[in-house]
Amino acid sequence: MDRALPHRQPRHRPDLPTLLLALSARLALWRQRVRTRRQLAMLDARGLADIGISAAERDAELSRPFWR
Repeated sequence: MDRALPHRQPRHRPDLPTLLLALSARLALWRQRVRTRRQLAMLDARGLADIGISAAERDAELSRPFWR
């Protein structure tokens, strides 16, 4: 009984400019998260009420690592 292996397409490897663009976008996102979480940390109770989140929600957001 002969079994034929399924034909596999070779994986497409992104070129260097595509990888650099993706890396740049990821770094920009991480910088933005750090910046906005720093601003969030400076808000008092009134500022938190203005944006509609509680202190517990702020603390949960601040405890997250920048890559999430």
